[in-house]
Amino acid sequence: MAAAAVPRVCGLLGRSRLLSRPMSSGAHGEEGSARLWKSLTYLVALPGVGVSMLNVFLKSRHGEEERPEFVAYPHLRIRSKPFPWGDGNHTLFHNPHVNPLPTGYEDE
Repeated sequence: MAAAAVPRVCGLLGRSRLLSRPMSSGAHGEEGSARLWKSLTYLVALPGVGVSMLNVFLKSRHGEEERPEFVAYPHLRIRSKPFPWGDGNHTLFHNPHVNPLPTGYEDE
């Protein structure tokens, strides 16, 4: 008898959808989802991109920072075999100002 009363009570409370299995697609009954994502784009995403651009601009105005002193730790920059490009000692996106070789920075 109690099992028969549960659907009736849920129907009266308007929660019959909560106990039923939801559809696999979120598109059913979601008329405002496009409006929601459009407003999220304009109110969250675009200001976030703007703040990130401002941060990069302000950080770039400070000038160059000094690079750290090279310390030849034995566990770093191990080359068991050469890289398949160039002279085999430089990484693919090598920057001589930032990335040291196993022997130190190139311009020192």
